[in-house]
Amino acid sequence: MLRLLLVLLLTLATPGLAGAQGVMTAAKAKDLVRASLVAESEALVPGRTVTLGLHMAMKPGWHVYWRNPGDSGLPPEMVWRLPAEFSVGPVQWPVPERIPVQTLMNFGYEGAVTLLVPLTVPESARVGETVRLSGTLSYLVCEEICIPGSAELSLDVPVAASAAPASGQAALFARARAALPEAVPGPVRTTREGDRLVLHLDRPGLAGVTEAAFFPYSEGALDNAAPQDLTVDAAGLHLTLTPGDTGQPPETLAGVLAFTDDGARRAYALGPEPTPAPMTAAAVPTAPEVLPAPEDESLTLWSAAGLALIGGLLLNLMPCVFPVLSIKVLSLVRQAGESATRVRLHGLAYTAGVLASFLGLAGLLIALKAGGAGIGWGFQLQSPVVVALLAYGLFAMGLSLSGAVHLGGGIVGLGDGLTRRAGYQGSFFTGVLATLVATPCTAPFMGAAVGFALTQSPLAALIVFASLGLGLALPFLALTLFPQALRLLPRPGAWMDVLKGALAFPVYGTVAWLVWVLAQQVGPNGLLAGLTGLVLVALAAWAWERARGAGRLGTGFGRMAAVAALAAALGLVAVLDGDRASARNAALAQGEEAFTQARLDALRAEGRTVFVDMTAAWCITCQVNERTVLARDGVQAAFRAGQVVYLKGDWTNQNPEITRLLERHGRSGVPLYLVYRGQGEAQVLPQILTEGTVLAAIGQRDVAAAQ
Repeated sequence: MLRLLLVLLLTLATPGLAGAQGVMTAAKAKDLVRASLVAESEALVPGRTVTLGLHMAMKPGWHVYWRNPGDSGLPPEMVWRLPAEFSVGPVQWPVPERIPVQTLMNFGYEGAVTLLVPLTVPESARVGETVRLSGTLSYLVCEEICIPGSAELSLDVPVAASAAPASGQAALFARARAALPEAVPGPVRTTREGDRLVLHLDRPGLAGVTEAAFFPYSEGALDNAAPQDLTVDAAGLHLTLTPGDTGQPPETLAGVLAFTDDGARRAYALGPEPTPAPMTAAAVPTAPEVLPAPEDESLTLWSAAGLALIGGLLLNLMPCVFPVLSIKVLSLVRQAGESATRVRLHGLAYTAGVLASFLGLAGLLIALKAGGAGIGWGFQLQSPVVVALLAYGLFAMGLSLSGAVHLGGGIVGLGDGLTRRAGYQGSFFTGVLATLVATPCTAPFMGAAVGFALTQSPLAALIVFASLGLGLALPFLALTLFPQALRLLPRPGAWMDVLKGALAFPVYGTVAWLVWVLAQQVGPNGLLAGLTGLVLVALAAWAWERARGAGRLGTGFGRMAAVAALAAALGLVAVLDGDRASARNAALAQGEEAFTQARLDALRAEGRTVFVDMTAAWCITCQVNERTVLARDGVQAAFRAGQVVYLKGDWTNQNPEITRLLERHGRSGVPLYLVYRGQGEAQVLPQILTEGTVLAAIGQRDVAAAQ
């Protein structure tokens, strides 16, 4: 059995390793992108501003990304190392191109691009000295696969009383400025027509416009892959757009409108540009030393694996895992009279199911991220189809526990039937089910470990995820490896049927929660389809049970009816993705605002205190924190007293802006709690909140105590 377990683990790990082969070495990325740092002037003048250029030349067919990368990808980011009192301003981003990748639409640059960055030279700079400007440029370069890369850039520039343009750079900077969007010369309006937005550029004389595209600053503001329909009349240009899932009102739509007019490309910047731009968010040091590393970067592979093991152990205490563990309680009672060898094999089979599932999920996650997808831990629950199928499976398992249907070994994966009748495969698939229902939960220590894993090589990531799975399986495995502990359990008897029926109710509770999650993801039609599917599952169970012992003809008709009902339920699942909610369904409480990166940047620029709550409807840890801590009167009063702005980011459905913020802080999933005070960097709070932790972070502990 141990040899079989090893084979299973290696087999399940193979897809993850194969899918992650697209993530190549940094040396390979440098072959695809040639990056350099150039200055427009041959010298730096004290008290003046000089323009720097981050020039990137890509191999044919490859591209890097704009500030809003679109449906996938990451924008370039420069971490500067500058002398004291030198500072850089926001990046000036050239107009991007629309780059389709299968069903996705990305925004970026092919061929070559120069990003302009203003550098302010302090009055204290001494004429005659030579200044080194340097930093680390990180980027993602993509074709059909995506390769993360970085380049160490530096430039030595003298300080002088006056400066002429740098020799040989005039044409490069002229092209870079010509690629920037202009200020819009006429009025711009946005109206709503049904489910779509229409962007109006009220300017006569645009009869020669043949094509146009709008690039929003805010990620998720539009359905990027949807067609952008252009019409031109005497009043001007009209571009019809499809909103995204953020529920952003039309008047806040801002970005770059690019169009071709009589063969010449023009572009206008519309609306307020978010500041700082993504690249300059990290470009804030004013001294030559390197920025301090984030806390999570101190992790090593083995310390991350240790944290993952502890996090997996704690997952057993989470309410989302309890229904499946309750099934294993009955399994342990039944196995109490079996031989020690057989009990141990059940434990190993359960552990194999958990580890195989964790490695399979990890391999898929690694492969998708290698392709540029912005996803993280629990990503599968962002799909209404997965949520509905999980609800159907658990509902069938609950019906079996209640005695409405007796599932045999032929129906695998539904927990109770397999556990009771299918021997080792029952234990294996119960481990699979335990993993699936554990993914909505985030235990302490998990966030740092999983975030670390997804920044490492595929093999290192799989080691961390295997440790997480081993932690989840360890309590049950330990009981089976020491069968004498089973003697403490009661002997099998009639009480087991009573307990089995009682254990159905936490399973039904989990189904109710999954339906609530589904309600956050889809519109009314999708929710009706999901609920109808549950009715069809119950009909299938009833028909299957009535067919038992009904004679040859009755058994055939009953089982055909059961299969037809299940097929109809699965058919209804297909409509769920097409009925995704067009806006955030979870209502914001009084005093809360929906998170956008632009809003966070504006609040930080004002020096406000901001509490950022990254959550999801399917994240049980998030819901517990919100109801037991964040919704408490003392915390809400402290928020009001300290004029704290509460930004809530909903990751129930995929949101690229939230994914970027999670990755920036070394996290791959929710919850994530951040506190910004003034213009300082974020303080990352623990994933399990307490009232004291929140009040201390926002600086209102004394105020709350006084109340």
